[in-house]
Amino acid sequence: MRLFATIAALLLYAALSPAEAQPLALPSAIEIPNGNGVLRAQLYKPDGEGPFPTVIALHGCGGLSSHSEPVLPRYRDWAEELVKAGKAVLLPDSYGSRGLGPQCRVKERRISGRRERVADIVAARKWLGKQSWAMRDRISLIGWASGASSLLWAVRPQLPDHVEPDFRSAIAFYPDCRASSGLGWSARVPTLVLIGGKDDVSSPPACRQMIDGARGRSALTRIVVYPGAYHDFDRINLPVHAIASTDTGVPERGHVGSDPAARADAQKLVNDWLAR
Repeated sequence: MRLFATIAALLLYAALSPAEAQPLALPSAIEIPNGNGVLRAQLYKPDGEGPFPTVIALHGCGGLSSHSEPVLPRYRDWAEELVKAGKAVLLPDSYGSRGLGPQCRVKERRISGRRERVADIVAARKWLGKQSWAMRDRISLIGWASGASSLLWAVRPQLPDHVEPDFRSAIAFYPDCRASSGLGWSARVPTLVLIGGKDDVSSPPACRQMIDGARGRSALTRIVVYPGAYHDFDRINLPVHAIASTDTGVPERGHVGSDPAARADAQKLVNDWLAR
């Protein structure tokens, strides 16, 4: 009986994908000086002393963590992919650092994507500039939803307090482009926008207008619209569904769900963009 159980366990282990079979890497908790306070963050880093290309990853309105996990699976999955590609990943916790939970449905938000979250990005960039394991000239940005919207503010030429050398590149997953598209947005650094054509949380037409309007007066910008994909298309194993009114960790309305083909293409584009 014991032999049968052992064989069954080995067969189950063999059936797992490599990501499922291997133990998950644990991030390191980091504290970063930020004005008069502290910005808490989680750090994933490849083995070795580096220096490594590094990505600052910006969570959406649901926050970075849960009660049981320092990094939600949707961000951990991406961090692990980037670490496998030889990159370090720093995930600032803009809400938890201020004692706040999800901000998706808060009417009067205490944190502005244009102010506090951009300040968090700058603080993270300054801190990375002092780390011997981080390549100072290969620090990039990636963000999702409201984190991606903050990223769009952080790469504008008008940012008064950015660090040299500047960010290498930036990647924004389904940002809300409506404010930026109406303000003559442009970027200092190469910026890629990835969004689903059926995204009814953000606005694909506004993102297209924003990118088209930046041509000729901006660093390289590109938008990829996945025709059949919804908001959160890059998440793993999330069936497409209408957002429930009881879930405070997601926007108020619209649809969310995985699109495996769009995710696979986005993974390739992210790697190519960060390798520029």
